[in-house]
Amino acid sequence: MTSYGHAFAAWRAACQPDWDAYTRHSFVEGLRDGTLPQSAFLTYLVQDYLFLQNFSRAWALAVVKAGDLTEMQTCSTTVHTLLNYEMDLHVRTCASAGMDREVLSNAQEAVTNIAYTRYVLEAGYSGDFLDLLAALMPCVLGYGEIGLRLAREAAPDTPYRNWIDTYAGEEYQAACAEAGALLDSAIRKRLGDTPEQSPRWAALSDRFATATRLEVAFWELGKP
Repeated sequence: MTSYGHAFAAWRAACQPDWDAYTRHSFVEGLRDGTLPQSAFLTYLVQDYLFLQNFSRAWALAVVKAGDLTEMQTCSTTVHTLLNYEMDLHVRTCASAGMDREVLSNAQEAVTNIAYTRYVLEAGYSGDFLDLLAALMPCVLGYGEIGLRLAREAAPDTPYRNWIDTYAGEEYQAACAEAGALLDSAIRKRLGDTPEQSPRWAALSDRFATATRLEVAFWELGKP
């Protein structure tokens, strides 16, 4: 089992059926065995390109919500990675299929995409740093977990090897470890050494679970 920290492990276990529906969705399994149609993958990439713009805004909001310089620096680094590296993967992959950046930028944002990204942003607007992190983590750490599993299990000839290698790669996995450490540190600073006893713990776990269900719905955008 992937280890990205205490809070992540606890919240993932608390919503295990939803977590499994997310990380073992038929879309993910199609990436693994190579049976996912390219058209479905491209539909997903276009929507994810739009998603990452708002996800980057949410991480930028985390810089504002952060409590100290170390938290600000970690969140700022994540914004840089999303805007300058992860989005570039989408641009390059779509370009190889004849879809340029203008096509991506002018695509219509799906309602499911709007629901997810605005939920995350609202968590930050109406809540504090912990609310925002709880809503952000299923995407960041879930992709890390998916990437590692698919790297082990994927068919040798899957056409989605580049996508898998990106999320299983050292750079992304380092980002996941840093995000998990940020989450645990932020919780400890605000809720103490026994956060499960805090009245906030259940609400934060629920935020994580809601974002996980929104991840499940997001995969549906790319179903054939």
